[in-house]
Amino acid sequence: MIGVRGKMRNEKWAVLSWALYDWANSAFATTVMAGFFPIFFKQFWSAGTDAAVSTARLGMANSISGILVALVAPLLGAIADRGSARKKFLFLFAYLGIVMTLGLYMVSRGQWAMAVILYVLANTGFAGANIFYDSLLVSVAETKKLDAVSALGFSLGYLGGGVLFALNVWMTLSPEMFGFADAAEAVRFSFLTVGIWWAVFSLPVFFFVKEPQSPSSVSGIEAVTQGIAQLRQTFKEIRSLKNIFLFLAAYWLYIDGVDTVIRMAVDYGISIGLASKDLIRALLITQFVGFPSALAFGYMGARIGPKKAILGGIAVYLFISIWGAFMSSAREFYILAVMVGLVQGGIQALSRSFYARLIPPDKTAEYFGFYNMLGKFAAVLGPALISLVVLLVRQLGYSSEIASRVSISSISIFFITGGILLYFVDEEKGRQEVESIV
Repeated sequence: MIGVRGKMRNEKWAVLSWALYDWANSAFATTVMAGFFPIFFKQFWSAGTDAAVSTARLGMANSISGILVALVAPLLGAIADRGSARKKFLFLFAYLGIVMTLGLYMVSRGQWAMAVILYVLANTGFAGANIFYDSLLVSVAETKKLDAVSALGFSLGYLGGGVLFALNVWMTLSPEMFGFADAAEAVRFSFLTVGIWWAVFSLPVFFFVKEPQSPSSVSGIEAVTQGIAQLRQTFKEIRSLKNIFLFLAAYWLYIDGVDTVIRMAVDYGISIGLASKDLIRALLITQFVGFPSALAFGYMGARIGPKKAILGGIAVYLFISIWGAFMSSAREFYILAVMVGLVQGGIQALSRSFYARLIPPDKTAEYFGFYNMLGKFAAVLGPALISLVVLLVRQLGYSSEIASRVSISSISIFFITGGILLYFVDEEKGRQEVESIV
């Protein structure tokens, strides 16, 4: 009995240590990606630049970082699987993101190009690390617990990211209280807090999550060679596995809309004339609503199935993308923030756990490499579409505000097509297809 209890404690500690990485890296997603970087980029690093131009620059920065990760994600996953190196790659990418985030503190007013370079590299580290973090999910959770554990990670991410973001917002609103000369200095210091937070709370996953060894584990050049060969084989497998292929196509489309909302919402709010303080409050609302909502989605996934729960979240996002084009007040933005918080983490968590159910357990990093590759290409398409629509509408002679409103409604196409494809994914048949080739 003691042995069983000890094993259960170890398993719970492994789950918590894994989930704490979401707590760690979500500080970057909230304070940097969604919060201060878009505002600071427009008002400090791109001071005096037309709003449409700075929006296009931000969209392209997000797209470039997405391309970098998307191009190498499947190959890195294959190498990590062959060499049992998921944690090593997680460490490498995480600390690339951490160092580059710390570097943002050094960028001065008007240096938008340097800010873009550091942001692209930091975002590459953030996204690259998530490939290997996601792949470790099946190492810490049984199949029946995948939804709950995945949701726990996202819920802790919302809470941790929200706590640090709230502190950073407080610093910018009352800079003198914290010894800063002005709000700009406080914002720059917040990039340091994100890097430190990310580094410290990443440690448990490295120390307490055990990575299963591949039965054919190799190292060095051999891992690279075998990884490339395995990548070709897996690409052929995915093309023949109808339900995995269909899910990945659906995920590529609907997560495009989700990621675009995350990355561009603050920029959109600024473009239509909302005050920065209202946008920051809205982000905080999203974070703290997202904490219990992600847990609730994990429960829903266990009760009604992850696919139905994801489809419900997609429907809410479709409404958000259409209504968002017509809103005009901070109050409406707050309401949208609540709605986003209700479904954002749930869609992400259940997509991850639903996919983990479908894939071969001995190729998790590689298959999650494809999963994250599509997620990153989605991060390319969405912001690029926003940038293209904004510039085209401006060329037609309309104002920056009108251009921004048209661009935000354009992402509804991703929710519509992604939801339709997801509807036709059959989880049971998907597992049978995988079993037939294993």
